Amino acid sequence: MATVMMDRSPAYQNRPKALGITVRRLQFHPEKIKRHYFANSPVMSHLLTALSSTFPIGEQFFVHSVRNVRDRITDPQLQTQIAAFVGQEAMHSKAHSEFNQAWRTDDYNLDRFQAWLARKDIYVRSLHPKIQLAMTCAFEHFTALLGGYILRHPEVLSSLDEDAMKLWVWHAIEEIEHRSVAFDVYQAVYGDDKIRKLLMRSVTTGFASLTFYSATRLFLQDKRQSLPKVGGNLFGLYLLGKMVIQLLPEYLSYYKSGFHPAEHDYSKIVAYWKQKMLDDYAMSSFQEDQIEMRYS
Repeated sequence: MATVMMDRSPAYQNRPKALGITVRRLQFHPEKIKRHYFANSPVMSHLLTALSSTFPIGEQFFVHSVRNVRDRITDPQLQTQIAAFVGQEAMHSKAHSEFNQAWRTDDYNLDRFQAWLARKDIYVRSLHPKIQLAMTCAFEHFTALLGGYILRHPEVLSSLDEDAMKLWVWHAIEEIEHRSVAFDVYQAVYGDDKIRKLLMRSVTTGFASLTFYSATRLFLQDKRQSLPKVGGNLFGLYLLGKMVIQLLPEYLSYYKSGFHPAEHDYSKIVAYWKQKMLDDYAMSSFQEDQIEMRYS
């Protein structure tokens, strides 16, 4: 009598490999990053630091919103993409927590703002899972836009020191890699484009006002060092205005019929930066990407 061998390995081991999403650990020294690290511009540096202060709580919420409905996803490939998305967001939350902790001083206090954000997080998690996931789709569109913009402007990145470069380029690459996951989950479970677009409008106003408020608070806390750098601030305002104008068409594409995040092709610029991070900054976590490219 023939014996049938049953595969008793955990279900996750039988999933297909995630496509284009690699979970990497970041090794960096946040305490070595200077306060005005972005183009020596207090305006842009405080803006990015304000964004960093939102990431630990924000990215935990993104994971939560996807996990809310994960049991309704039947596609094995999408389940694998979700697992990789969760892994990347966990690493981002950890890295930015380290960055924020290193910068927490009496004259540069992030605590009050983060406490307010934690209270808002409790409220948002009480909303319907559909609303939560639609909000995540909107935020993921923003982070992919910003990530793409950072990678496309090496002349600005050239002003970053090694540890700042590692943090922001690593994060930008991975935001682009997983930009479609929450969107694909939302479409698979709900597919309601009207609500998705409506939530983008709310997220846009909230995201802009939140970032402006927190960046302004940081600027004022640092005013003795920030105000004298008139040239750097003017350059920062120029960069900010230029960024908004250049990203507007890509942002508006979210509202068009049939939109999908993958329609924006970042493949060449992402491949360039992966190689650069491996060659110039010895980030071995990008080694696997180069091996896959050679044999694909």
